[in-house]
Amino acid sequence: MKRSGIADLPLHGGRVPPWLSERMTKLGTAITETIVYDYGTSAFLSRLSDPFWFQALGAVMGMDWHSSGITTTVMGALKRGLGPKADELGIYVCGGRGRFSRQTPHELRLLSDRYGFDGDALVRSSRLTAKVDNNAIADGFQIYLHSFVLTKSGEWAVVQQGLNDANGMARRYHWHSASVKDFVAEPHTGIVGDNQGVIMNLVDAEAKPAQSALLGITHECPDKILNEARYLRMPSHHEVREKNVDLKRLGAVLAVAYERDLHDFAELLLVENLGPRTLQSLALVAEVVHGAPTRFSDPARF
Repeated sequence: MKRSGIADLPLHGGRVPPWLSERMTKLGTAITETIVYDYGTSAFLSRLSDPFWFQALGAVMGMDWHSSGITTTVMGALKRGLGPKADELGIYVCGGRGRFSRQTPHELRLLSDRYGFDGDALVRSSRLTAKVDNNAIADGFQIYLHSFVLTKSGEWAVVQQGLNDANGMARRYHWHSASVKDFVAEPHTGIVGDNQGVIMNLVDAEAKPAQSALLGITHECPDKILNEARYLRMPSHHEVREKNVDLKRLGAVLAVAYERDLHDFAELLLVENLGPRTLQSLALVAEVVHGAPTRFSDPARF
């Protein structure tokens, strides 16, 4: 059974000393080589997408097992160690932390030109995994690390991490292309983390009506929706105030979406400047106008 999921970790500061970084690079490379030679690249991606196995890998490589830094150090070590052997092993590690994460599309397109992959499809997958975890699941964690691991067969895995400024915790998200049947319908099949209860979760199995309502709104004249938003008031259990809805940003996103005539919820998630707050505002409008619930259980669980 292939797993992917989420793990919450305490945020730790500081830097890994050079001697440990070098050792982690050697160990991570040797472990990867052994798995690939004995079981194949697909098996390695399957293990990489399992948050429990990933945690164990980091511990074996020498990192604190419960630190948020385990994600950065493990993926950084794998990128350094596997880079020179990428063609031999058939595994390519793209992206990384901060500005390196933003280089992922460029790296994927270079590999696609070299090996004949569908570059547009790979970049779309990379962007969607980030958009789902950063925007569609309103768990309070903002993505700052995105690593995309690709094999010569076109199979991929994503390991990315988000930071919650409010509680100083980090949450790690795992994906495996072999396990993703639908990017917007419970794409995580084995989720680990502290459950926060009911949150806005637009990729829940029961969120299809909300997705349809959101998509329907983008097909209506933006001015009409903005007029509705100005008089928003939810049922008695939840009042929406003016400060909760940025009408200027919402209007700009609606105008772009309206012009593009979107066909599915995934396309909506990929619209430029559609961040978590703007999507939340749009979801509130959808709930008021269409009565489609947008709040479901946090997908993280022990």
